[in-house]
Amino acid sequence: MDIIQSVIMGIVEGFTEFLPISSTGHMIIVGDWLGVKQDSVVKAYEIIIQFAAILAVVLNYKEKFSPKKIDLWMKLAVAFFPLGVVGFIFAKQIKALFSVEIVAIMFIIGGIVFLVVEKWYKPKEHFIDDVEKVSYKQALWIGIAQVFALIPGTSRAGSTIIGAMLVSLTRKASAEFSFLLAFPVMCATTGYDLVKHRHELFTDANFTVLLVGFVVSFIVAYLTIKLFLKFLEKFTFVGFGIYRIFFGVLLLIMY
Repeated sequence: MDIIQSVIMGIVEGFTEFLPISSTGHMIIVGDWLGVKQDSVVKAYEIIIQFAAILAVVLNYKEKFSPKKIDLWMKLAVAFFPLGVVGFIFAKQIKALFSVEIVAIMFIIGGIVFLVVEKWYKPKEHFIDDVEKVSYKQALWIGIAQVFALIPGTSRAGSTIIGAMLVSLTRKASAEFSFLLAFPVMCATTGYDLVKHRHELFTDANFTVLLVGFVVSFIVAYLTIKLFLKFLEKFTFVGFGIYRIFFGVLLLIMY
C-alpha cells in the first residue's frame, strides 16, 4: 500500500464508519479499485484507521467522557451487551457469512428498511432529543437492533439508528447515541484485532503509510460526525435508503 492508497482508504473509512451505509461494502469496492490486497499489512492499516475513527468520537463528545456521565455509559454498556454476547458466541458462524453477495443483499434490505421506517416515522413531543435521557429499556432495544450489524453489509450505524428511531428517539438523538455506542463496540473489535495482528502492525507495516491513514481517517471522521448532525436538522434518512439500494445493486452487478 502506498501513500495515495492510504489517503483514499482513510477518507473512505472516516466518511462511511458513522453513516448508515456500511463501511464494509465501500472498503471492499474501493480496495478492489485501488488493487489493495487483503494481507496482514492491510489488516494492520485497517486497525489503525478504525482507531482514528474512535478518537474522532472522543474529541466530538469529550464532555460525555467524564465520571459525571456514568449513568449514560451504563446505558451504553447495556446497549453493547447483546452484540458482545452474540458476537462472542457465534464468531465463527458470523465470519462464515461474509461474502460480497451477502454484503450487497444486506445493503438493499437495509435501504428498504430505512425507506419503510421513514414513511411511518413522525417525531412527537415526547420523543427523546437528549441521549442522556434514554432509558435503560430503550438502550437495551437499541442494543438488540445492533445485533443485526453482525451480518456483513448491514451497517452498525444503520441498525442502531433504526433501533433508536423505533423506540422514540429523534433522528439527531438516534445518530448521537449511535456515535457514542460506537466507542465500546469499536474499542472491543479494534482491541481484539490489535492483539491478533500485533506482529504485522509493529514489524511488517510501513509506518508512514499508517500515520497518513490515521490522520486522514481521524480528520474525515471528525468532520463527518459534525456535518451529519447538521444534515439531520433539515433532512431525513430517505436519501441514505435510496443510496443503499443503489449501491447494493451496483455490488451485485460488479461482483
